[in-house]
Amino acid sequence: MEEEKKPRRPRGTGSIYQRGNIFWIKYYRNGKPYCESTGSTKETRARDLLKKREGEISKGELPGICFDKIRFDELAQDFLTDYRINKKRTFDKAQCCVDHLKDSFDERDEHAQGIL
Repeated sequence: MEEEKKPRRPRGTGSIYQRGNIFWIKYYRNGKPYCESTGSTKETRARDLLKKREGEISKGELPGICFDKIRFDELAQDFLTDYRINKKRTFDKAQCCVDHLKDSFDERDEHAQGIL
């Protein structure tokens, strides 16, 4: 008795596979493969997610990635905190660089607001 083989997906349309009970999808963007868990045990959910990711790629969007906006001050503070916690020897240089960048951002904001 021969097993029924599922028809292959057309080349370049990604793939769906199972790891344990969970379905995963694999798709390509600019020739680089991306694998993503669907978090679901249903193949239809995997098919829908794969179609969604392929649609995002065709629109030129980065699939499945949401970018949160972050202010420079928050990012600089986290950067310096990391240097402080890990006792990096170049903390003083990092502080100097952050101060320089902060001045640049402040000037840019003032110019954008018409203050200069």
